Amino acid sequence: MKTILITGASRGIGAAAARLAAGRGYAVCINYRKNAPAADLLVREIEGKGGKAIAIQADVAVEPEVVRLFEKVDTSLGPLSALVNNAGIVEQQMRLDQMTADRLQRIFNTNVTASFLCSREAVRRMSTRYGGKGGVIVNVSSMAAQLGAPGEYIDYAATKAAVDALTVGLAKEVAAEGIRVNAVRPGIIHTEIHASGGEPNRVERVKDSIPMKRGGLPQEVANAILWLVSDEASYCAGAFINVSGGR
Repeated sequence: MKTILITGASRGIGAAAARLAAGRGYAVCINYRKNAPAADLLVREIEGKGGKAIAIQADVAVEPEVVRLFEKVDTSLGPLSALVNNAGIVEQQMRLDQMTADRLQRIFNTNVTASFLCSREAVRRMSTRYGGKGGVIVNVSSMAAQLGAPGEYIDYAATKAAVDALTVGLAKEVAAEGIRVNAVRPGIIHTEIHASGGEPNRVERVKDSIPMKRGGLPQEVANAILWLVSDEASYCAGAFINVSGGR
């Protein structure tokens, strides 16, 4: 049984990816930072359908906690086959001229530093350079990286542009070591992240600006993630799938 670690997987896109991965035979590590009840409920749901899953609390923006997370996966589930860097946050919608350094540090630590740290630990386990058997890393970026999110989250957009650069650079670094690194760029998706930004009904407000005239579902993003994880994407490295309704 292959093992997949999904960060920020207690809800939204991460939870949808965890369900899909379990249904395809992966042993799933559901990482979460605070929402233990949701993570535990997801584990029970997966186990109730005959799958294998564990939940591990860790703030992936903190290096010692990342190291602990991966070590627990090693001992509890065995060799890592795939990592999905999904954990990400936004804060209250505002313009740059209202943003503080503390806000910027929080956003960049969770959305950028965490992806680097988790990818580092995954490479150390998967790379043939270290005796690994190869594997897959999928980064969850955002269309905001290309659109900029003016007046709302340009800090978030900047972090996702950094994730895009990580995807391209790391893919080239480790392609010859048996590791494929790719990314998905979700558009406006029905998740709780919009409430974190202060506008729970954001999808409804902006849906008419989307060519398909609707928000996306977490399952639709999860489908793209798991395709990139699968052998069907065996010749994809440094690639991006936009899951954005044409936005």
